[in-house]
Amino acid sequence: MRTKEDILNLIDEEGVEFIRLQFTDIFGRLKNIAVTPGQMARVFANRYSFAGSAAFGDSYDFDDRLYLYPDLDTFMILPWRPQQGKVAKVVCDICLEDGTPFEMCSRNILKKTLKKVADAGYKATIYTENEFFLFHTDGNGLPTTTSHELAGYLDVGPVDFGENARRDIVLMLEEMGFEIESSHHEAAPAQHEVDFAAAEALETADSIQTFRFAVRSIAKRFGLYATFMPKPKTDVAGSGMHLTVTLTKDGKNILRNDDNTPSKEAFAFVAGILNHAKALAAICNPSVNSYKRLLGGYEAPNAIVWSTKGEKALVNLVNDVEDTKIELRFPDGSSNPYLVLATCLSAGLDGIQNNMDPGSECKTCEDFNNADVLPENLKDAVIDLKNDETIVNSLGKEFLKVYEDIKKREWKDYMTRVSDWELEMYLTKI
Repeated sequence: MRTKEDILNLIDEEGVEFIRLQFTDIFGRLKNIAVTPGQMARVFANRYSFAGSAAFGDSYDFDDRLYLYPDLDTFMILPWRPQQGKVAKVVCDICLEDGTPFEMCSRNILKKTLKKVADAGYKATIYTENEFFLFHTDGNGLPTTTSHELAGYLDVGPVDFGENARRDIVLMLEEMGFEIESSHHEAAPAQHEVDFAAAEALETADSIQTFRFAVRSIAKRFGLYATFMPKPKTDVAGSGMHLTVTLTKDGKNILRNDDNTPSKEAFAFVAGILNHAKALAAICNPSVNSYKRLLGGYEAPNAIVWSTKGEKALVNLVNDVEDTKIELRFPDGSSNPYLVLATCLSAGLDGIQNNMDPGSECKTCEDFNNADVLPENLKDAVIDLKNDETIVNSLGKEFLKVYEDIKKREWKDYMTRVSDWELEMYLTKI
């Protein structure tokens, strides 16, 4: 546990001149207020506030001011920033003026879910695989979807043009205290993956946010633009954010029997995810673009099935020599990691508490073809979310009301825009 004195000493010893007070809006976008060391007494007193609409991505009118409560254990120096006049960051919870946790703060929503998990006697640890693209920028430094490389899955330099940027990303994350298990080039040209070691759920969500911030910042130093957009190009694979969950009770993995076979809790957790999958899509795949990844092939999961080794399955029940764990393959990088973990853990816990059955394992193409599927678009996913009591309760009804309203407007805006496809398809034929 870090103390205020620890942080002040570190600021002084390392010559830190700016501290970013970071928080996450409901869409998973990172926000911050930067302060100097002379303001740390005010930071520790939780007196930094901001216009509440920023918690909603400025997509919703909210007149009250909200307050930042720093989690001191998340204080880190950003190693890619200048060594003279260093910059640090600390993750903050959002609270009301009287210190009451703001119920629509996504980090607080995850904390609420983790308390339910703990009350049931469990602890969740999460392993993540994070995919992203590194594209060129134009002459003005603005992002494009252009890359001159032709590298594919696990390729190396010199065909992997992003190898040096990916190396620096990993090294700087490790300097910040992250444990990175591996990194490599992914299937599409300019696509990359970095995998974190397993950590407790709240730490994992915080780490994903810091990771996205670091990737974008370091890519810029190489003249590149990093994007976690699920499907930035039509004719190549999209990017996901695979999550692998382990549940322990009294230090023992409850997903695994003593004879090293998957436990009834493992099958029930899988069943919970599958049972709530359509509602989860609105959180795990929260953008219009998400569904172009899910429907576009390239091993993106769409069928609501489970498997022990299926790349296209929504959920993989992984039972190897060392461990038993559950891989969720449908979330993507446009999602808010706090909300993803909150809703997925709520779904899995519901499966365990109600002894749900996931049905037979999906093993053949025919099994996939006959299976139910995720919603085809964001509009349908939001409708499914609204009708799922378990997932609504994990988010809070007030949160759902705001989220539904914003996402409906997002869908309407998309549907009223004329696309290049429509011009190509209809302009000269009608």
